[in-house]
Amino acid sequence: MQVLHNISLKQYNTFGIDVKARYFAELYSDNDIAAFFGSLQREMMPVLILGGGSNVLFTKDFQGSVACIRSKGIVKLMEDEHHVYLKIAAGEVWDDVVKYAVEHGLGGIENLSLIPGNAGAGPVQNIGAYGVELKDVLYSVEVADVIARHYRAFRPAECELAYRTSIFKKQGKDRFVITSLCLKLDKQPVLKLDYGDIRKELDQAGIKQPTLSAVRDIIIKIRSGKLPDPAVLGNAGSFFMNPFITADEHARLIKDFPSMPSFSSGELLKVPAAWLIGQCGFKGRRIGDAGVHEQQPLVLVNYGNASGREILALADDIISSVKQKFGIDLEKEVNVI
Repeated sequence: MQVLHNISLKQYNTFGIDVKARYFAELYSDNDIAAFFGSLQREMMPVLILGGGSNVLFTKDFQGSVACIRSKGIVKLMEDEHHVYLKIAAGEVWDDVVKYAVEHGLGGIENLSLIPGNAGAGPVQNIGAYGVELKDVLYSVEVADVIARHYRAFRPAECELAYRTSIFKKQGKDRFVITSLCLKLDKQPVLKLDYGDIRKELDQAGIKQPTLSAVRDIIIKIRSGKLPDPAVLGNAGSFFMNPFITADEHARLIKDFPSMPSFSSGELLKVPAAWLIGQCGFKGRRIGDAGVHEQQPLVLVNYGNASGREILALADDIISSVKQKFGIDLEKEVNVI
C-alpha cells in the first residue's frame, strides 16, 4: 500500500470534479485496509471511502484521507437445491457482477444491470432499479470495523436496508468499511418484467420467452437511452430520491395536478422525482457547465468545468422549486462532500 499526498480526485469521481485529497491510497486486500486504518488511528483525521466514485459530489478539497477499495474476486461459497451463494469483493465493478451472474444462469440481479459503481457501494445505497433492490438477494455483508478494529459480518436485518439507505449510510457511515458481500441468487430465475418499459421493449424485439441475457440486454438498452455515460458526460446517476407522500397529500395534489403519476408503496405513494423536476421547468436547463440532463431530469451533469458548488447550487434550486410548487421535499441521493 502506498499513501500519496495532495492528489487530484478528478479521475476518481464520475462527476469529474477537480478537488484534492490530503492523503490518498488504493487498498487491494484486507492487509491494506488494516494498515491504512491503523495509520488513521494515529493521525486522527477524517476518512472517505471511495468505490467507483459514482455517488459523490465534491464541493471542496478533502482535508483528510481518501481510500479507494480495489479488491477483486467473485467466489461461489456454497449452493443448495434452489440457490447459489456468491461472495463478491467490494472492489468489483457492479455491472461485471451482474454480467457474471447472468452468464452463469443465476437470477435475481439482472434488472440491476448497468448501475454504476462498485459492489461495495451496493449495500450502502441498497441499490435498486426496475422493481428490484439489492436487499432482495443480499445474504450477508462483511465489514472492517475501524473503531473496534476487527472484522465482522452483517446479516440483512442488521443492515437496516430501506429505500436508498442502510446502516452503512447512517450511523455506521464512518465506522464500517465494506470488504465483501454475499448474494443469494436463484438457479431457477423468476423474471420481473412488469416494471417500466421492460415488457414493452421485449415485445417490440419479438422476444416471447425472455432469458436472463435478454432481460439484461433490454435493461441496458433502456438505461443507455435515458442516462448519460459518465465517461462521456460527467454525472453521478440519479441525483435525487423519489419522494413518498401520504394518501391525503396525494388527494390534495391530484386536484391541481391531475396528470401526476404515482405508485403505491404500502401505506404511502411514491411520486417520480423526475416528473416533479420536469414540471418545474428544469429539464435540459444549463447554467454554465452545470446542467440537468435533457432526457432524464433526475440526472445532474457536468458539461466540462463545473465546480461541485455550482452543481450543488443547481440541486438546491431544484429542491426549493419543487417544494414551492408541490409542497414536497426532495432528498439528495448523492453524497455531498
